[in-house]
Amino acid sequence: MKLPRRRFLRLAVGAAALPALPCIARAQTYPTRTVRIFVGFGPGSAADIIARLMGQWLSERLGQPIVIENRLGASANVATEAVVNSQPDGYTLLMVSTPHAINATVYEKLNFNFIRDIAPVASIYRDAPGVMEVNPSFPAKTVPEFIAYAKANPGKINMASAGVGSGNHIYGELFKMMAGVDMLHVPYRGTVPALTDLISGQIQVMFDSLVSSVELIKTGKLRSLGVTTEKRSPVLPEIPTIAEFVPGYEASGWQGVGAPRNTPADVIDKLNKEINAGLADPKIKARLADLGYAASASSPAEFGKFVADETEKWGKVVKFAGIKAE
Repeated sequence: MKLPRRRFLRLAVGAAALPALPCIARAQTYPTRTVRIFVGFGPGSAADIIARLMGQWLSERLGQPIVIENRLGASANVATEAVVNSQPDGYTLLMVSTPHAINATVYEKLNFNFIRDIAPVASIYRDAPGVMEVNPSFPAKTVPEFIAYAKANPGKINMASAGVGSGNHIYGELFKMMAGVDMLHVPYRGTVPALTDLISGQIQVMFDSLVSSVELIKTGKLRSLGVTTEKRSPVLPEIPTIAEFVPGYEASGWQGVGAPRNTPADVIDKLNKEINAGLADPKIKARLADLGYAASASSPAEFGKFVADETEKWGKVVKFAGIKAE
């Protein structure tokens, strides 16, 4: 599916010609009631954790309740469609993340076009590490040992993910492609059930976000073999990067906030301003750092360009691996 990349960029700036006085009045009064933030993954996932962190901040700054709604299904497509079909008034928002850039290519038929139908609001973080992790009983303790075991046992390793086309699925497919190994992909409805089976030993490996796995690794419930980013994570500095053993491997996550297209520009600008203020707050920055994330403030237009670029990048990986929604 060819994506209207320029249209997504225009969503960030195209409402500049709206009448000034009504915009000012609306921005001063918004919000007057509860704002909902839809998350396409379950409680405890990276998207959920960040949504609740920023939701609390926005509630304090805007003076209205911020409700987090977890709508699981189809790698965040269920939540995305709910937001696309909502009134574009600023009271329904979407946690946007790496899977949204992947879904555009994985799913041939959707009831929406993400690039067209979701307006960029603000970035929260970028370049977030994932982690390649195994059950502690798994015989491999390093990435080279894992590769050797996988090649000696083709198709006998089960690789969990939060769903077809999810970030951890694509990270794993990239590893399979670059390391030349064969693993059976087992999709789950969300991160938590996948981690549960990984901990119990029913699944052998997962490429998860660091934020939802770091405590499991530190407490010994899971064993980390490598991080997915180009550089080591300061949260787990002793864990090598996958690229140290598989040259050129790099996969990183990001998150931000989106809204239905045609959401008034002044509302988007107000949300952008408050989110950026949160990213500059020492407590928020420290909390993000604890999770292994670096705050990344942006304008709506900058975030729109970034998402469009990511969609193009991961589209190439999806096509190369031949990944299609089931």
